[in-house]
Amino acid sequence: MIKRANIRIKGDVQMAGFRTFIKNTADSLNVKGFTDNLKDGSVRVVCEGEEGAIEGLINAIKENSPSFARIEEVNVTYEEYKGEFTAFERRGADVPKEESEMLALMRSFDKKGEVMIGILNSMNGTMKSVKEDTSKMLEKQEDTIGEIRSLREDLKSYMENKFGKIEQEIEAIKAK
Repeated sequence: MIKRANIRIKGDVQMAGFRTFIKNTADSLNVKGFTDNLKDGSVRVVCEGEEGAIEGLINAIKENSPSFARIEEVNVTYEEYKGEFTAFERRGADVPKEESEMLALMRSFDKKGEVMIGILNSMNGTMKSVKEDTSKMLEKQEDTIGEIRSLREDLKSYMENKFGKIEQEIEAIKAK
């Protein structure tokens, strides 16, 4: 069933790549409409499409949003389908017009930088662990190679001894 939905996403969702994410997701689900930033800091989505596709968009917003977006609340209301849209568009500019907007943008980048530092620190710890594990594996590999070489030498001595005895027995049989 074709429906129309009004979605409002509250939280730290502006200047986080959120509208582009919503547009790309809506396009992939064949949902038509628009998304824009509201003055209160929230993001609005007005869309039309198959009910399942709209639910897919809502789920993507809740579960797969850009890493810098911090969603606090998603409100959805449904209306009767109007057939108003032919595509999905991302509305609004990204360039701040006032100093207060610029300061807010700079604070937003500062917060995002802190998030990135945390992610990089975590990655650094993981890489150190991988390096340690790799070193341990190489040590075990060298030990295993040493054991195999030792076994090969033991087997070589054993086989030479056995073949020597067999040759002697064959010679003894031939002599009879």
